[in-house]
Amino acid sequence: MMSVVLTTLVAASSAQGAIVFCEWNFNGPKGTTDTATGIGFAQTIGGVSSAFSAGAAADDGASIPAENKGWNLAAFAAQGTGSCERGAAFALSTAGYESIVVTWYERHSGSSSRFTQLQYTLDGAVYTSDGLSESGIFEATLGADVWQAQRRCDLSKISGVAGNAKFAVRMVSVFAPTTSAYAATGATANYSSAGTLRFDLVRVEGVAVPAPAVALLGAAGLATAAAGSRKRE
Repeated sequence: MMSVVLTTLVAASSAQGAIVFCEWNFNGPKGTTDTATGIGFAQTIGGVSSAFSAGAAADDGASIPAENKGWNLAAFAAQGTGSCERGAAFALSTAGYESIVVTWYERHSGSSSRFTQLQYTLDGAVYTSDGLSESGIFEATLGADVWQAQRRCDLSKISGVAGNAKFAVRMVSVFAPTTSAYAATGATANYSSAGTLRFDLVRVEGVAVPAPAVALLGAAGLATAAAGSRKRE
């Protein structure tokens, strides 16, 4: 009976629409890395510097246009070094949610790497791209300072992402695939460590798991443990 109820509740949960439960839009008079929705923490990684510049036109979260900001990162690695090491990380809890999807806007200067990679962690420490489409690698459109509209990474099939208090993702600058060098974004540009990446509208969405389902999952675990204990007696 317990399994029937659980199956019904999980099916009902999956039928519900996804909601954005954590978002960074970086908006404000001076810009901010505080979340606009939900609770989370954003930080630079690998020693890059950061500042706030004009945000994506799609960001309508600022009541004053001048307060529409994006998070601009600079001071990337020298050519041929530091692939997957420099960028930005976004940590949050996915407790109470499943079918996790991450979307964001990203803008590359002409001399920045044309390729970035999304990686995730299940323990807050070790990052990987295992199981992601195209290994989590995204290629920018050739041309300087063009917003890459709403990039999307579906993590719904990655075991351990849902209901995880230590979940985080990071977007890092990477070498061109199958090479050991960065490829510039500008059609006629050369890669430079002075190139920049800018992020906006970083959103994490998921399907809320109904409270009864969460409670019953806990009860099912207790029941299983109790049954195992009785078998050992």
